[in-house]
Amino acid sequence: MPRRIKSNMIKLITLSSIVAVAAIGSGLITYKLHSVPKKPELNLQKWWGIGEKPKEEDTSIKIFNIDFNDTMIHDLKQRLKNHRPFTKSLEGIQSEYGINTKYLDKIITYWLDKYDFKKRAELLNRYSHYKTRIQGLDIHFIRETPKARGLKVLPLLLLHGWPSSSKEFDKIIPMLTSKRNKYNFVFEVIAADLPGFGFSEGTNKPGLNPVQIGIIMRNLMKRLGFDKFYLQAGDWGSQCATHMVTMFPDEILGFHTNMPFSSRPVSAVKMLLGSLAPDVAVDSRYVDRIYPLKKLFSYLLKESGYFHIQATKPDTIGVALSDSPAGLAAYIVEKMGVVSNRDQLNTPHGGIENLHLDDVLDTITIVWTNNCIVTSSRIYAEAFAWPEVNIIHNIPTPVPTAAINFKYEVLYQPDWILRDKFPNLVSSNTLDLGGHFAALQTPQVLVDDIFSATAKFLDFNAKKNR
Repeated sequence: MPRRIKSNMIKLITLSSIVAVAAIGSGLITYKLHSVPKKPELNLQKWWGIGEKPKEEDTSIKIFNIDFNDTMIHDLKQRLKNHRPFTKSLEGIQSEYGINTKYLDKIITYWLDKYDFKKRAELLNRYSHYKTRIQGLDIHFIRETPKARGLKVLPLLLLHGWPSSSKEFDKIIPMLTSKRNKYNFVFEVIAADLPGFGFSEGTNKPGLNPVQIGIIMRNLMKRLGFDKFYLQAGDWGSQCATHMVTMFPDEILGFHTNMPFSSRPVSAVKMLLGSLAPDVAVDSRYVDRIYPLKKLFSYLLKESGYFHIQATKPDTIGVALSDSPAGLAAYIVEKMGVVSNRDQLNTPHGGIENLHLDDVLDTITIVWTNNCIVTSSRIYAEAFAWPEVNIIHNIPTPVPTAAINFKYEVLYQPDWILRDKFPNLVSSNTLDLGGHFAALQTPQVLVDDIFSATAKFLDFNAKKNR
């Protein structure tokens, strides 16, 4: 055989081998990315209370009343009056470096002189509040039943995120429990405080991650007599709910979220690949919500400092925030503002004026009253410390799901990526308004979407059961 032909054959064989190896490697990577792990076996009655689990548990449900008592109010006001002078913002800087301290002075003055603690507590108490002990922790929740007659009554669990509580839903509860034209159903609402948030007890044991919180929330619904129910959630509540619909798909009839996100590895790869052809990967109207990735990562890097602190050292920052109400207000106001409108960092308010100040101060006052900034912030650390979280993230759920994407939500994924986790995505809307705290900022829009999505859940389940 001539040397040239032999050389070409060797090159061809080598090239073929490289292509074959690459194809096999690509196939293995694709298989690995799309493979679904086995659900981990979890203790659904794990004890999170102090000490050992007792032989007999208290399963009673007790009426609860929110009280901003005089001792707390006096102490809070004294601390606010005695805060050290704030450092002035730099010349020409509004909220780009964080809270504008001149604006913060206005908030502190309002909190001191105009925020009516007793009236706000009374307003919160217009709903029926309860506590019950689930897996050793006292869990606070609101339960409101509809007054309308002749309609289907659907149980709906509402789950909030950080730094919030069930207070986040006080504007939408009456909308959800009231009759609406076009719909033959109404909701019985259960709005729960996640453990360690609001008026719910935190744990002294490590490991209370969003998976475990999801189990607690599911057990709460069973305690209340609901074997099947619907879910609505945002922020960390959406993470807990996402785990719930993965672990208990036969118990949840539909999941509506205003922070939809797939954390499966294949979804991350798709996001990267989408950057090669953004106009193909995403509707042209929404390309700038995700691409270029450099812009997205720059935003996340700039705004996620608090996230990194709370995911690594929540107890340290918690000392300062638990001791200074002015510091707590600055910390929470700044974060609530930027996710309500991140395009307003060139203003003194930094986006917070998209929310009603009394609603913001309700949130801060509840955190201060219950001294729960540390116990609530620990969810960031726990969410990344336990393998069960990543395993369950990587398992798709058959539960019918509805997504609503508000303009200033922290993260955005198009439907073709969301379906990695939620293959039965029956509804998806992307809006040019609103932000992260949708129930406070755009309550009517959120409720409209919940009703519309639930009608689709009912149709989906009816077809499935034929």
